[in-house]
Amino acid sequence: MEFWHIMEYGAWVLSAIFGLYIVVDWLRTDSSYSEDVLTSSQEGELEALTEKHNI
Repeated sequence: MEFWHIMEYGAWVLSAIFGLYIVVDWLRTDSSYSEDVLTSSQEGELEALTEKHNI
């Protein structure tokens, strides 16, 4: 049973590390880019420019 307790604690530690990484990455991204850049769709703009609609 000791093995599973160690595995459980290890899973909690990994979960905390991943959660901390997500928060740090979120704050770093939020401070590096403006809200307009983060909410725009440059791919959508490129597709809109190259699309040809036949009506």
